Amino acid sequence: MENHQDIRDGISALCADFPGKYWRELDANQGYPDRFVAALTESGYLAALIPEEFGGSGLGLGAAGAILEEISRSGGHPGACHAQMYTMGTLLRYGSDAQKQHYLPQIAEGSLRLQAFGVTEPAAGTDTTSIRTFAKRDGDRYIVNGQKVWISRAEHSDLLLLLARTTPKEEASHKTEGLSAFLVDLREAVGNGLSIQPIETMMNHHTTELFFDDLEIPADALIGEEGKGFRYILDGMNAERILIAFECIGDAKFFIERATDYACDRNVFQRPIGQNQGVQFPIARAYADMRAAELMVHEAADLFDAGSHCGAEANMAKLLAADVSWQAGDVCLQTHGGYGFAREYDIERKLRETRLYQVAPISTNLILSYLGEHVLGMPRSF
Repeated sequence: MENHQDIRDGISALCADFPGKYWRELDANQGYPDRFVAALTESGYLAALIPEEFGGSGLGLGAAGAILEEISRSGGHPGACHAQMYTMGTLLRYGSDAQKQHYLPQIAEGSLRLQAFGVTEPAAGTDTTSIRTFAKRDGDRYIVNGQKVWISRAEHSDLLLLLARTTPKEEASHKTEGLSAFLVDLREAVGNGLSIQPIETMMNHHTTELFFDDLEIPADALIGEEGKGFRYILDGMNAERILIAFECIGDAKFFIERATDYACDRNVFQRPIGQNQGVQFPIARAYADMRAAELMVHEAADLFDAGSHCGAEANMAKLLAADVSWQAGDVCLQTHGGYGFAREYDIERKLRETRLYQVAPISTNLILSYLGEHVLGMPRSF
Protein backbone atom coordinates (compact mmCIF):
# COMPACT_ATOMS: atom_id res chain seq x y z
CA MET A 1 0.00 0.00 0.00
CA GLU A 2 1.83 3.09 -1.26
CA ASN A 3 1.36 5.99 1.13
CA HIS A 4 2.52 8.92 -1.05
CA GLN A 5 3.91 10.62 2.04
CA ASP A 6 5.56 13.43 0.07
CA ILE A 7 2.19 14.37 -1.42
CA ARG A 8 0.52 14.15 1.97
CA ASP A 9 3.15 16.41 3.55
CA GLY A 10 2.77 18.95 0.76
CA ILE A 11 -1.01 19.04 1.02
CA SER A 12 -0.84 19.31 4.81
CA ALA A 13 1.46 22.33 4.50
CA LEU A 14 -0.79 23.95 1.90
CA CYS A 15 -3.92 23.36 3.97
CA ALA A 16 -2.32 25.03 6.98
CA ASP A 17 -2.93 28.32 5.17
CA PHE A 18 -6.66 27.52 5.01
CA PRO A 19 -7.71 26.84 8.62
CA GLY A 20 -11.16 26.05 9.95
CA LYS A 21 -12.15 29.71 10.01
CA TYR A 22 -11.73 29.91 6.23
CA TRP A 23 -14.07 26.96 5.68
CA ARG A 24 -16.59 28.13 8.28
CA GLU A 25 -16.95 31.49 6.58
CA LEU A 26 -17.50 29.84 3.20
CA ASP A 27 -20.02 27.47 4.75
CA ALA A 28 -21.95 30.32 6.34
CA ASN A 29 -22.10 32.28 3.07
CA GLN A 30 -22.38 29.32 0.66
CA GLY A 31 -19.18 30.59 -0.91
CA TYR A 32 -16.83 28.81 -3.29
CA PRO A 33 -13.19 28.37 -2.19
CA ASP A 34 -11.62 30.10 -5.18
CA ARG A 35 -8.44 30.98 -3.28
CA PHE A 36 -7.98 27.39 -2.12
CA VAL A 37 -8.64 25.92 -5.58
CA ALA A 38 -6.18 28.41 -7.07
CA ALA A 39 -3.53 27.34 -4.56
CA LEU A 40 -4.10 23.66 -5.39
CA THR A 41 -3.87 24.41 -9.09
CA GLU A 42 -0.72 26.52 -8.80
CA SER A 43 0.93 23.74 -6.79
CA GLY A 44 0.06 21.23 -9.52
CA TYR A 45 -2.14 19.02 -7.37
CA LEU A 46 -5.29 19.33 -9.49
CA ALA A 47 -3.29 18.18 -12.51
CA ALA A 48 -2.15 15.00 -10.75
CA LEU A 49 -3.90 12.64 -13.18
CA ILE A 50 -3.03 14.55 -16.36
CA PRO A 51 -0.09 12.98 -18.26
CA GLU A 52 3.19 14.88 -18.19
CA GLU A 53 3.03 15.46 -21.94
CA PHE A 54 -0.01 17.67 -21.34
CA GLY A 55 1.45 19.56 -18.40
CA GLY A 56 0.33 17.33 -15.54
CA SER A 57 2.07 14.99 -13.13
CA GLY A 58 0.98 11.69 -14.69
CA LEU A 59 0.17 10.12 -11.33
CA GLY A 60 -2.32 7.37 -10.52
CA LEU A 61 -5.61 7.37 -8.68
CA GLY A 62 -3.91 6.42 -5.42
CA ALA A 63 -1.89 9.64 -5.50
CA ALA A 64 -4.98 11.68 -6.37
CA GLY A 65 -6.79 10.01 -3.49
CA ALA A 66 -3.99 10.95 -1.10
CA ILE A 67 -4.48 14.60 -2.10
CA LEU A 68 -8.21 14.55 -1.38
CA GLU A 69 -7.81 12.50 1.80
CA GLU A 70 -5.36 14.98 3.29
CA ILE A 71 -7.61 17.93 2.46
CA SER A 72 -10.40 16.19 4.38
CA ARG A 73 -8.10 15.23 7.23
CA SER A 74 -6.97 18.86 7.59
CA GLY A 75 -10.57 19.98 8.08
CA GLY A 76 -11.08 21.24 4.54
CA HIS A 77 -13.77 20.34 2.02
CA PRO A 78 -12.40 18.72 -1.17
CA GLY A 79 -15.88 18.50 -2.68
CA ALA A 80 -15.22 21.90 -4.21
CA CYS A 81 -12.68 20.48 -6.62
CA HIS A 82 -12.74 16.67 -6.61
CA ALA A 83 -14.70 16.33 -9.86
CA GLN A 84 -11.68 17.42 -11.88
CA MET A 85 -10.02 14.23 -10.65
CA TYR A 86 -12.74 11.72 -11.43
CA THR A 87 -14.06 13.21 -14.68
CA MET A 88 -10.54 13.28 -16.05
CA GLY A 89 -10.52 9.53 -16.70
CA THR A 90 -13.25 9.70 -19.34
CA LEU A 91 -11.38 12.36 -21.29
CA LEU A 92 -8.00 10.65 -20.86
CA ARG A 93 -9.16 7.18 -21.86
CA TYR A 94 -11.72 7.95 -24.54
CA GLY A 95 -11.15 11.51 -25.74
CA SER A 96 -9.69 12.11 -29.18
CA ASP A 97 -6.10 13.29 -29.60
CA ALA A 98 -7.45 16.68 -30.67
CA GLN A 99 -9.62 16.97 -27.55
CA LYS A 100 -6.74 16.04 -25.27
CA GLN A 101 -4.33 18.40 -27.01
CA HIS A 102 -6.84 21.24 -26.81
CA TYR A 103 -8.19 20.85 -23.27
CA LEU A 104 -5.67 19.06 -21.06
CA PRO A 105 -2.86 21.66 -21.08
CA GLN A 106 -5.35 24.40 -20.22
CA ILE A 107 -6.86 22.32 -17.43
CA ALA A 108 -3.40 21.51 -16.08
CA GLU A 109 -2.36 25.16 -15.96
CA GLY A 110 -5.69 26.23 -14.44
CA SER A 111 -7.00 28.42 -17.26
CA LEU A 112 -9.87 25.93 -17.70
CA ARG A 113 -11.85 24.18 -14.95
CA LEU A 114 -13.43 20.77 -15.47
CA GLN A 115 -15.52 20.50 -12.32
CA ALA A 116 -19.02 19.45 -13.44
CA PHE A 117 -20.40 15.99 -14.21
CA GLY A 118 -23.88 15.97 -15.77
CA VAL A 119 -25.56 12.59 -15.37
CA THR A 120 -28.37 12.55 -12.77
CA GLU A 121 -31.92 13.51 -13.76
CA PRO A 122 -35.09 14.11 -11.69
CA ALA A 123 -37.06 11.16 -13.09
CA ALA A 124 -34.19 8.70 -13.44
CA GLY A 125 -32.20 9.12 -10.23
CA THR A 126 -29.61 6.33 -10.03
CA ASP A 127 -31.24 4.51 -12.97
CA THR A 128 -28.82 6.10 -15.40
CA THR A 129 -30.03 4.18 -18.44
CA SER A 130 -33.43 5.87 -18.06
CA ILE A 131 -32.20 9.42 -18.49
CA ARG A 132 -34.22 11.51 -20.96
CA THR A 133 -31.91 14.37 -21.86
CA PHE A 134 -31.49 13.94 -25.62
CA ALA A 135 -28.79 15.10 -28.02
CA LYS A 136 -30.02 15.03 -31.63
CA ARG A 137 -27.47 15.11 -34.43
CA ASP A 138 -28.06 17.94 -36.90
CA GLY A 139 -25.26 18.24 -39.42
CA ASP A 140 -22.08 19.38 -37.68
CA ARG A 141 -23.79 19.91 -34.34
CA TYR A 142 -26.01 18.31 -31.72
CA ILE A 143 -29.17 19.89 -30.32
CA VAL A 144 -29.58 19.10 -26.63
CA ASN A 145 -32.86 19.20 -24.70
CA GLY A 146 -33.57 17.97 -21.20
CA GLN A 147 -32.86 18.49 -17.54
CA LYS A 148 -30.20 17.48 -15.00
CA VAL A 149 -30.30 17.73 -11.22
CA TRP A 150 -27.78 17.56 -8.37
CA ILE A 151 -25.03 18.76 -10.71
CA SER A 152 -22.44 20.27 -8.42
CA ARG A 153 -20.03 23.13 -9.26
CA ALA A 154 -21.64 23.93 -12.64
CA GLU A 155 -21.47 27.63 -11.74
CA HIS A 156 -17.75 27.32 -11.02
CA SER A 157 -16.69 25.21 -13.99
CA ASP A 158 -15.79 26.02 -17.58
CA LEU A 159 -16.50 22.53 -18.87
CA LEU A 160 -19.23 19.96 -18.25
CA LEU A 161 -18.93 16.22 -18.89
CA LEU A 162 -22.46 15.46 -20.08
CA LEU A 163 -24.23 12.13 -20.60
CA ALA A 164 -27.23 12.25 -22.93
CA ARG A 165 -29.25 9.88 -25.05
CA THR A 166 -28.56 9.92 -28.76
CA THR A 167 -30.82 6.94 -29.46
CA PRO A 168 -34.17 6.50 -27.70
CA LYS A 169 -34.02 3.76 -25.09
CA GLU A 170 -36.78 1.76 -26.75
CA GLU A 171 -34.83 1.73 -30.04
CA ALA A 172 -31.46 0.78 -28.55
CA SER A 173 -30.19 -2.80 -28.79
CA HIS A 174 -29.59 -2.75 -25.04
CA LYS A 175 -30.57 -0.26 -22.36
CA THR A 176 -26.93 0.76 -21.89
CA GLU A 177 -26.55 1.51 -25.61
CA GLY A 178 -27.54 4.79 -27.23
CA LEU A 179 -26.02 6.97 -24.50
CA SER A 180 -23.25 9.38 -25.49
CA ALA A 181 -20.72 11.48 -23.60
CA PHE A 182 -19.99 15.10 -24.50
CA LEU A 183 -17.60 17.75 -23.25
CA VAL A 184 -19.67 20.93 -23.15
CA ASP A 185 -18.12 24.40 -22.96
CA LEU A 186 -20.25 26.07 -20.29
CA ARG A 187 -18.88 29.51 -21.12
CA GLU A 188 -20.64 29.33 -24.48
CA ALA A 189 -23.64 27.27 -23.37
CA VAL A 190 -24.98 29.32 -20.44
CA GLY A 191 -27.54 31.79 -21.76
CA ASN A 192 -27.59 30.13 -25.17
CA GLY A 193 -29.80 27.15 -24.44
CA LEU A 194 -28.52 26.23 -20.99
CA SER A 195 -29.71 27.75 -17.72
CA ILE A 196 -28.44 26.92 -14.24
CA GLN A 197 -30.54 27.01 -11.08
CA PRO A 198 -28.74 26.71 -7.70
CA ILE A 199 -30.14 24.32 -5.07
CA GLU A 200 -29.64 25.19 -1.40
CA THR A 201 -28.59 22.17 0.66
CA MET A 202 -27.56 21.33 4.23
CA MET A 203 -23.87 21.45 3.26
CA ASN A 204 -21.94 23.86 1.08
CA HIS A 205 -21.70 21.72 -2.05
CA HIS A 206 -22.55 24.25 -4.79
CA THR A 207 -25.11 21.96 -6.41
CA THR A 208 -27.48 22.98 -9.18
CA GLU A 209 -30.18 22.01 -11.62
CA LEU A 210 -29.50 22.33 -15.34
CA PHE A 211 -32.09 23.06 -18.04
CA PHE A 212 -31.26 22.40 -21.71
CA ASP A 213 -33.50 24.13 -24.26
CA ASP A 214 -32.26 23.58 -27.82
CA LEU A 215 -28.65 23.96 -26.74
CA GLU A 216 -26.36 23.67 -29.76
CA ILE A 217 -23.00 21.99 -29.23
CA PRO A 218 -20.47 21.15 -31.96
CA ALA A 219 -20.23 17.56 -33.15
CA ASP A 220 -16.61 17.43 -32.04
CA ALA A 221 -17.80 17.79 -28.42
CA LEU A 222 -18.65 14.06 -28.61
CA ILE A 223 -16.23 11.90 -26.62
CA GLY A 224 -15.42 8.60 -28.29
CA GLU A 225 -18.07 6.80 -30.30
CA GLU A 226 -21.71 7.85 -30.37
CA GLY A 227 -23.90 5.53 -28.32
CA LYS A 228 -21.05 4.11 -26.21
CA GLY A 229 -21.02 6.79 -23.53
CA PHE A 230 -22.39 4.64 -20.73
CA ARG A 231 -19.27 2.48 -20.76
CA TYR A 232 -17.08 5.58 -20.82
CA ILE A 233 -18.91 7.12 -17.89
CA LEU A 234 -18.60 3.91 -15.83
CA ASP A 235 -14.85 4.48 -15.63
CA GLY A 236 -15.55 7.92 -14.22
CA MET A 237 -18.07 6.52 -11.77
CA ASN A 238 -15.60 3.95 -10.42
CA ALA A 239 -12.96 6.66 -10.05
CA GLU A 240 -15.51 8.91 -8.34
CA ARG A 241 -16.43 6.23 -5.79
CA ILE A 242 -12.79 5.46 -5.01
CA LEU A 243 -11.78 9.09 -4.66
CA ILE A 244 -14.77 9.90 -2.45
CA ALA A 245 -13.84 6.87 -0.35
CA PHE A 246 -10.41 8.47 0.14
CA GLU A 247 -12.17 11.67 1.23
CA CYS A 248 -14.25 9.72 3.74
CA ILE A 249 -11.11 8.12 5.16
CA GLY A 250 -9.74 11.64 5.58
CA ASP A 251 -12.93 12.72 7.33
CA ALA A 252 -12.73 9.70 9.63
CA LYS A 253 -9.13 10.55 10.53
CA PHE A 254 -10.14 14.15 11.23
CA PHE A 255 -12.90 13.00 13.59
CA ILE A 256 -10.78 10.36 15.32
CA GLU A 257 -7.88 12.74 15.86
CA ARG A 258 -10.14 15.49 17.19
CA ALA A 259 -11.97 13.04 19.48
CA THR A 260 -8.72 11.56 20.77
CA ASP A 261 -7.17 14.94 21.52
CA TYR A 262 -10.29 16.17 23.29
CA ALA A 263 -10.67 12.93 25.29
CA CYS A 264 -7.09 13.29 26.54
CA ASP A 265 -7.32 17.02 27.32
CA ARG A 266 -10.82 17.32 28.75
CA ASN A 267 -10.96 16.70 32.51
CA VAL A 268 -14.20 15.96 34.33
CA PHE A 269 -14.34 14.57 37.89
CA GLN A 270 -10.58 15.16 38.20
CA ARG A 271 -9.65 12.77 35.35
CA PRO A 272 -9.41 12.85 31.54
CA ILE A 273 -12.68 11.71 30.01
CA GLY A 274 -10.64 9.41 27.75
CA GLN A 275 -9.81 7.34 30.80
CA ASN A 276 -13.41 6.15 30.79
CA GLN A 277 -14.03 3.07 28.65
CA GLY A 278 -17.37 4.47 27.54
CA VAL A 279 -15.48 7.32 25.85
CA GLN A 280 -12.29 5.50 24.88
CA PHE A 281 -13.67 2.33 23.32
CA PRO A 282 -15.94 3.93 20.68
CA ILE A 283 -12.98 6.01 19.46
CA ALA A 284 -10.78 2.90 19.34
CA ARG A 285 -13.48 1.00 17.45
CA ALA A 286 -13.80 3.82 14.92
CA TYR A 287 -10.03 3.74 14.42
CA ALA A 288 -10.01 -0.02 13.82
CA ASP A 289 -12.91 0.23 11.37
CA MET A 290 -11.21 3.12 9.58
CA ARG A 291 -8.01 1.15 9.09
CA ALA A 292 -9.96 -1.80 7.67
CA ALA A 293 -11.87 0.45 5.26
CA GLU A 294 -8.60 2.13 4.28
CA LEU A 295 -7.22 -1.19 3.05
CA MET A 296 -10.19 -1.69 0.75
CA VAL A 297 -9.87 1.85 -0.58
CA HIS A 298 -6.23 1.27 -1.50
CA GLU A 299 -7.02 -2.09 -3.09
CA ALA A 300 -9.67 -0.47 -5.28
CA ALA A 301 -7.28 2.31 -6.32
CA ASP A 302 -4.54 -0.20 -7.16
CA LEU A 303 -6.91 -2.21 -9.35
CA PHE A 304 -8.13 0.93 -11.12
CA ASP A 305 -4.58 2.10 -11.82
CA ALA A 306 -3.70 -1.37 -13.16
CA GLY A 307 -6.60 -1.18 -15.61
CA SER A 308 -8.32 -4.15 -13.95
CA HIS A 309 -12.02 -4.60 -13.29
CA CYS A 310 -12.73 -2.86 -10.00
CA GLY A 311 -16.50 -2.36 -9.85
CA ALA A 312 -16.99 -4.46 -6.72
CA GLU A 313 -13.94 -3.02 -4.98
CA ALA A 314 -14.88 0.58 -5.85
CA ASN A 315 -18.35 0.04 -4.45
CA MET A 316 -17.12 -1.67 -1.28
CA ALA A 317 -14.50 1.01 -0.72
CA LYS A 318 -17.11 3.74 -0.92
CA LEU A 319 -19.55 1.79 1.30
CA LEU A 320 -17.05 1.02 4.05
CA ALA A 321 -15.34 4.41 4.03
CA ALA A 322 -18.62 6.34 4.07
CA ASP A 323 -19.90 4.20 6.94
CA VAL A 324 -16.79 4.72 9.03
CA SER A 325 -16.64 8.48 8.41
CA TRP A 326 -20.21 8.80 9.65
CA GLN A 327 -19.47 6.49 12.59
CA ALA A 328 -16.34 8.44 13.53
CA GLY A 329 -18.19 11.73 13.20
CA ASP A 330 -20.91 10.56 15.55
CA VAL A 331 -18.30 9.37 18.06
CA CYS A 332 -16.42 12.66 17.79
CA LEU A 333 -19.58 14.68 18.38
CA GLN A 334 -20.53 12.51 21.35
CA THR A 335 -17.03 12.84 22.82
CA HIS A 336 -17.21 16.63 22.66
CA GLY A 337 -20.68 16.77 24.17
CA GLY A 338 -22.27 20.20 23.79
CA TYR A 339 -19.10 21.70 22.33
CA GLY A 340 -19.44 19.43 19.32
CA PHE A 341 -22.45 21.46 18.21
CA ALA A 342 -20.51 24.74 18.33
CA ARG A 343 -19.50 25.88 14.85
CA GLU A 344 -16.03 26.95 15.94
CA TYR A 345 -15.05 23.32 16.52
CA ASP A 346 -15.80 22.40 12.86
CA ILE A 347 -17.28 19.05 13.88
CA GLU A 348 -20.89 19.80 12.98
CA ARG A 349 -19.79 21.21 9.60
CA LYS A 350 -17.66 18.19 8.79
CA LEU A 351 -20.45 15.87 9.95
CA ARG A 352 -22.88 17.53 7.53
CA GLU A 353 -20.36 17.24 4.71
CA THR A 354 -19.56 13.57 5.25
CA ARG A 355 -23.24 12.61 5.67
CA LEU A 356 -23.72 13.22 1.96
CA TYR A 357 -21.73 10.11 1.13
CA GLN A 358 -24.32 7.78 2.59
CA VAL A 359 -26.45 8.92 -0.36
CA ALA A 360 -24.11 10.13 -3.11
CA PRO A 361 -22.72 9.40 -5.58
CA ILE A 362 -24.52 6.10 -5.02
CA SER A 363 -26.60 5.11 -2.02
CA THR A 364 -25.58 2.46 0.47
CA ASN A 365 -28.52 0.21 -0.43
CA LEU A 366 -27.71 0.24 -4.13
CA ILE A 367 -24.17 -0.85 -3.35
CA LEU A 368 -25.53 -3.73 -1.29
CA SER A 369 -27.87 -4.71 -4.10
CA TYR A 370 -24.95 -4.64 -6.56
CA LEU A 371 -22.89 -6.90 -4.33
CA GLY A 372 -25.79 -9.25 -3.73
CA GLU A 373 -26.57 -9.66 -7.42
CA HIS A 374 -23.28 -9.22 -9.29
CA VAL A 375 -20.78 -10.55 -6.74
CA LEU A 376 -22.75 -13.11 -4.74
CA GLY A 377 -25.04 -14.21 -7.57
CA MET A 378 -28.33 -13.75 -5.74
CA PRO A 379 -31.56 -12.75 -7.55
CA ARG A 380 -31.95 -9.10 -8.52
CA SER A 381 -33.61 -7.33 -5.58
CA PHE A 382 -35.48 -4.64 -7.52
